[in-house]
Amino acid sequence: MKRRIITTSFFVIIIGIVILLVDYLKPDPLIDFSTQVKPILNKNCIACHGGVKKSGGFSLLFEEEAFADTESGHPAIIPGNAAKSSFIQLLKEDDPELRMPYQKARLSEEEIELLTQWVNQGAKWGEHWAYSLPDKVNIPETVQVAGISSENTKGFIKNEIDYFILRGLDNNDLEPSSPAEPNVISRRLSMDITGLPINTDLYESFNSGNISYENMVDDLLSRNSYGEKWASWWLDHARYADSKGYEKDMGRSMWEYRDWVIRALNKDMPFDQFTVEQLAGDLLPNPSVDQLIATAFHRNTMNNDEGGTDDEEFRVAAVIDRVNTTFEVWQSTTIGCVQCHSHTYDPFKHEEFYNLMAFFNNTRDEDTTGDEPNLKFYDKEQEIKLSKVYDWILKNNNKEVAEAYNNFMKYLEPVYHAHLAENYTNGSLAGSQSIGLRDNGSCYIKDVYTQGANYIYLRYSSGVDASTITIRKDNPEGEILARFKTNKTQGRVIHKFPFKKINEKTTLYIEAENPTISAKTPTSYISWIAFLPEVKGSESPGYSEIDKEFMELINTKTPTLPILVENPDFQKRTTRFFERGSWLSQTDTIEPGTPHVLNDWKSEWPKNRLGLSKWLVSKENPLTARTLVNRVWHQLFGRGIVASLEDMGSQSDAPSHPELLDWLALRFMNEHEWSIKSLVKEIVMSGTYRQSSMNNAILYQKDPENKLYARGPRTRLSAEQIRDQALAVSGLLSDKMYGPSVMPPQPEGVWQTVYSGEYWVESKGEDKYRRAVYTYLKRTSPYPSIVTFDGSSREVSTVRRTVTNTPLQALVTLNDPVYLEAAYFLAKYMTKFDDPDNAIASGYYKALMSEIDKNKLISLKTLYTNSIIEFEQQAESIREFLPVESEVDANLAALTVVANAIMNLDEFLTKS
Repeated sequence: MKRRIITTSFFVIIIGIVILLVDYLKPDPLIDFSTQVKPILNKNCIACHGGVKKSGGFSLLFEEEAFADTESGHPAIIPGNAAKSSFIQLLKEDDPELRMPYQKARLSEEEIELLTQWVNQGAKWGEHWAYSLPDKVNIPETVQVAGISSENTKGFIKNEIDYFILRGLDNNDLEPSSPAEPNVISRRLSMDITGLPINTDLYESFNSGNISYENMVDDLLSRNSYGEKWASWWLDHARYADSKGYEKDMGRSMWEYRDWVIRALNKDMPFDQFTVEQLAGDLLPNPSVDQLIATAFHRNTMNNDEGGTDDEEFRVAAVIDRVNTTFEVWQSTTIGCVQCHSHTYDPFKHEEFYNLMAFFNNTRDEDTTGDEPNLKFYDKEQEIKLSKVYDWILKNNNKEVAEAYNNFMKYLEPVYHAHLAENYTNGSLAGSQSIGLRDNGSCYIKDVYTQGANYIYLRYSSGVDASTITIRKDNPEGEILARFKTNKTQGRVIHKFPFKKINEKTTLYIEAENPTISAKTPTSYISWIAFLPEVKGSESPGYSEIDKEFMELINTKTPTLPILVENPDFQKRTTRFFERGSWLSQTDTIEPGTPHVLNDWKSEWPKNRLGLSKWLVSKENPLTARTLVNRVWHQLFGRGIVASLEDMGSQSDAPSHPELLDWLALRFMNEHEWSIKSLVKEIVMSGTYRQSSMNNAILYQKDPENKLYARGPRTRLSAEQIRDQALAVSGLLSDKMYGPSVMPPQPEGVWQTVYSGEYWVESKGEDKYRRAVYTYLKRTSPYPSIVTFDGSSREVSTVRRTVTNTPLQALVTLNDPVYLEAAYFLAKYMTKFDDPDNAIASGYYKALMSEIDKNKLISLKTLYTNSIIEFEQQAESIREFLPVESEVDANLAALTVVANAIMNLDEFLTKS
């Protein structure tokens, strides 16, 4: 027996020793560079050893730089040997003059040990999760439900999204919340999909069980108000506004683009097509008018009309903005800092910014006062004439010539603008937009290609007759190419004059003579000159009529929209590298290209904006689908799966549910075929979305920001939704869609304009009550109540509005004339009920589709009683409070106060 015990003990000891040896000899778990090492480097090292600085010749930004020789002649990191890596040894130094990070706190022992293990394991340079393609994602096992017995979890899982969320909750010892009440979820759903409160009929059908939740979702998605709501979101991305920005901030007609966005969203245009048309609609084969309108996305850039500014400087600024906006909107990438140096934290190199800039640098816009190029919108009769001209030219010439004339009729390009003129004698650039030559005045325009034209087209105005314009080749002694007279005009006109055919690029020397006018008076004001290929068949029947109609069309004043148009080859720009990001320090020539860290470029894509747009929506691009999915999720839940919407780089917030993000991205591209409506439906159909938003102590303690989604979203409505909701519940909201922006009531004196004499003209009739998406937005003076509730002034792209909570917001909803008028009309509805209790309850139900509780009713009844007493005692105060209609009694005024209070309740201003 004793021997058996000793033997057993011996074997136990041996087994223990073996376990200890196995544990001792077991290799350390592999260190992950992206999640464990990179955050330490970004926080402590990159500032001195990264994109901006490379102290000691050592950089930790790119793999090849990290392992390259430093100024010491040796690499700082020797993979597999931390003992001989100065990178590690300097972290352990006791001497503060030698220790790294320099003049900062020593890294913790845990951090040093982790970095040491990483080097010893071979210093594997991992890839940031966002730059890797999303891989096939398995839906978590349903076994997660087995351990949860709460009543709240019964019926929680409605679709695959809920399995991902439930696993996260289970791992954190949390349970889902119970489903939201029918009135709460229906209002939430309606505000999220259409931006408006749910109407009574739809709610009653759902609440009574006549239609299912999915039927309600489909109904809301089919409404035109869906496109209006989601357009407000996209227009923030597009930095849409009705003015040009900068100092003068003159008006600009951009509303056709806004309407295009609404229509595209309502017809559920696939997001890949939505992308291509906005970035490169003009480069598609035979682009339609709609596809040209779409390109206004990148004409929302600001334009500087201030006198004395350099048009080229602000053209370049617009191009840089287009690069930054494209990558922020479609790639969640802060590419802007790469203009001046390699990205401090992410693997984007300095020169790659200019590779991207080369895609955008070849558009016709030049920061001109007229915002050229502008798409002309002809009426039906004019469209018939345009087709007639095009068909005649096509019949008598080749397609290339016909297209040149067709494009010129549509958007008057290509031209040579006045600001290209130089070396003035007795003349100047007048008003930053016209060549103003006095008698015996002259100037030069260089690098002009006339396309072998036999006519020159001038857009000009003149206040005098009989001025002689002579155009010579190269210089004052050069060959005369054209000589003609200009006379007094009614405003700016386009005329054509005979021109000698030449086929090479040349310098045009332009001189003017008119000895009959004052020495200080310009002979004319020339906006631009243009050349078109010669039209064959001028002797054919019908030519004179076609020529007349062509000149009438190009001189017709029509509504216009600034659009993108690519330069023809003879006007193609060369893109150069900017030293330290300055447009004045241009060096090497740069070709179009995309960042190496992202997906490869396919040879069949053209090296222009069209190719870039295809690269962005390629299924091999790791960021586009993730970005869109994340932002739609944010719209519905108030936070993204990656909370930093504008950045998915190495300094971004980590995704709360990385597998869910990838699963949704893959599903969005493949199963939903880039359909935003399908994505929205899938999310709102989930049990996660349908949860009650009620908080409790446990949830607040464990997950105060609701990152785990153990409850439904509870966020304040957007600026547009708050205004639209007030108008909707009062019965004032107009359902009129599209057209020029409107000017609803705003306080006097808000809109102060210089230069133009523009002023705020309050809209009349139903235009006064249209949705906020149609409100005129002046960048230097946005609509006050929209800005107060964190709406964007849209100088630059905004992918996430800052949500604030200030007393000004309450002052707006309590005092702004729009909200007072809405309260008044809700109160008129309440007067249908004689009993004050019923009147207040009916107003509350109309506003919130919910029965009022006893305590709120008592509070509002007290407010009503106090108000009616005051109005009865001081009848003159009614008129001061409500200058709406002549006949307002104390009862209606008191109910208006109550209605105004209802519209200021927390549950009215939030969506749950």
